[in-house]
Amino acid sequence: MPARRWLIAGGIAFAIVVALMGGYAVGRVVTPTTPSATAATKQTPADDSSEAGFARDMSTHHAQAVEMSMIAAARATDPEVRQLGYDIALTQENQIGQMQTWLTFWGLNPTSDQPAMAWMPDGVASLKNGLMPGMASQDEIQQLRDAKGKQVDVLFLKLILTHHLGGIHMVDGLLAQSKNPEVVALAENMKAGQQNELTVIQNLQKKIGS
Repeated sequence: MPARRWLIAGGIAFAIVVALMGGYAVGRVVTPTTPSATAATKQTPADDSSEAGFARDMSTHHAQAVEMSMIAAARATDPEVRQLGYDIALTQENQIGQMQTWLTFWGLNPTSDQPAMAWMPDGVASLKNGLMPGMASQDEIQQLRDAKGKQVDVLFLKLILTHHLGGIHMVDGLLAQSKNPEVVALAENMKAGQQNELTVIQNLQKKIGS
């Protein structure tokens, strides 16, 4: 699915989760911020920069996580799995907003003609069937949509664990290249959050016997 459609899907999913939550607050959500004028003046990323590529590709990557997490938030049988779905959906939708705000502030388009992962050394080689690291195939997404009962929990945890591992790989690629303090700060926050969630995911897999 093209990046733009992933972003639209992510926005719709976010609207749905807000409606479902009814104002429920999730602790790790960070309010999107506009890059400081000083930082942008000193180092405005170019269109082919690692920062711009990361913001675009990670927005697409996050949008799929939001889609999967919304399914879990609505239909998982275990309350902790549902809570994890809410948490991931809200956090990653928020981060999409921050990255898209940066692209606008930098005067760059939200999408690019460059291949996915082209900003990362050997990044294009990491694509599998055109998908970025950790991303689920359309068949896997459909299986999650069609799942019933406990199978929703099992499939979601399996897919989101792989998704997080791929996301962390992308973050590490950005951290190895970027000196932009605001982009680095968000990337480090993403990595820490997803590493913590990996522990939660693995514990839930043990709990539900998957």
